[in-house]
Amino acid sequence: MTDETKLMNASLMFQDLDDVRRDIATRLSRAVKDRKSPMHSPVISTSDADGRVMVLRAFDLDGWTLRFHTDSRSPKCGLIKKKPDVGALFYDHKQKIQIRVRGKGRIEQDSLLANQAWKMSTNFARRCYLGEGPGVFSDSPTSGLPSWAEGIQPSDEQIKPAKDNFAILLIDIVSIDWLYLANEGHLRAKFVRKDQAWTSFWVTP
Repeated sequence: MTDETKLMNASLMFQDLDDVRRDIATRLSRAVKDRKSPMHSPVISTSDADGRVMVLRAFDLDGWTLRFHTDSRSPKCGLIKKKPDVGALFYDHKQKIQIRVRGKGRIEQDSLLANQAWKMSTNFARRCYLGEGPGVFSDSPTSGLPSWAEGIQPSDEQIKPAKDNFAILLIDIVSIDWLYLANEGHLRAKFVRKDQAWTSFWVTP
């Protein structure tokens, strides 16, 4: 089967808005578990139009909430607390599907969910929250880590100070803009959530 045929067959799958929403949920769920998924590392944008690539750690289908890990000292954390409007951009180049998400961001540090996320992380991943916070100026290239932590997996005792800098970013999705690029004609759909209920409609690409 040629790539063109695959794309044409895929377009036949997207004739119903409920099917599209289920496809979005499936892709986001898969992106959490599959590091090779093109949607594993979306671009997250804050209200100041600044964007950065972040790793999708969890997707809650019941609440339509995305979860990411971040350093509590990052400027974006302070911004999101004041202006919670956040965007996320996912794109699958091979399957030609783009998902744009708008939502309300929340920063949590000592919550049950944040503590669970910390417990599920390895010490090698936790070490990112040691040392200097994001954005500190330096006279030379630096990871920001203490010199003793470079290239090692710290012990449980060594990693304890990092917990104070660890936070999670939760994005409660309020709207989704889905776009499928196809030779025979692009397709686009929008989904808006209010009071846990979804309104969906087709729009021109």
